[in-house]
Amino acid sequence: MDYLTMSECIQLSFAVCRIGIYTCFRALCCKGPPPPRPEYDLVCIGLTGSGKTSLLSQLCSESPENIVSTTGFSIKAVPFQNAILNIKELGGADNIRKYWSRYYQGSQGVIFVLDSASSEDDLETARNELHSALQHPQLCTLPFLILANHQDKPAARSVQEIKKYFELEPLARGKRWILKPCSLDDMEAVKDSFSLLINLLEERDFEPSRM
Repeated sequence: MDYLTMSECIQLSFAVCRIGIYTCFRALCCKGPPPPRPEYDLVCIGLTGSGKTSLLSQLCSESPENIVSTTGFSIKAVPFQNAILNIKELGGADNIRKYWSRYYQGSQGVIFVLDSASSEDDLETARNELHSALQHPQLCTLPFLILANHQDKPAARSVQEIKKYFELEPLARGKRWILKPCSLDDMEAVKDSFSLLINLLEERDFEPSRM
């Protein structure tokens, strides 16, 4: 009986080893490539000096020494863990803003960057541009990420002040939008804000109306 028990133990050990080796082989050799990350096409708008280019360049890990303000438009692929954002940044000068709408087609989301420490005149202009974007036929149903940039400056308005001044609650009621403070000094907070936008984009993908 002792001999049989030893024999059975040896056979059982071999069986366990074979299962372990097969499992490792399957894990190492038969595992397919990870599923591709979804890509979303976004448009990024805001006045000149709001910090659009600097924020996007930092997200792409580009050297701050090479940053030049966008005069026409530029496109950056910004990678995140669960998505890739193809962001079309539009210049914010007076003579360019009137052409913004030509670049809205195909957008799946909007990033609006404003200088929270700007002059009253510039803040009023930013307010008007955001209102126009929120009501534009090609953008009005899309998720919006609104970044109140330059929070590190002494004159920066708080998010609550921005929300009230821009009349976001009544204007954007029923829309999906996120308003977040940001600055180049805290890029982790910026990344968290983009993660919230990605969540809105993913939710929109699973809406019954789009199935």
